[in-house]
Amino acid sequence: MKMIVWMATLMVVAGCSYRGAYEGVQTGNRNACLPLPPSEYDECMEKASQPYEEYERERQEVLQED
Repeated sequence: MKMIVWMATLMVVAGCSYRGAYEGVQTGNRNACLPLPPSEYDECMEKASQPYEEYERERQEVLQED
């Protein structure tokens, strides 16, 4: 529940932009990595740390394939 409230607050502060929503989700994903053991933590953080620009580029490539 805390994560949902935090993400909603972030989206309002960020003007509900796609980037703001993406950053909010990524923050939640990184927080989910915290309780993991060190052997899984690094891989989890890597997956949850993709820059928005890279995400958007990949997203546009997929959209253009349709």
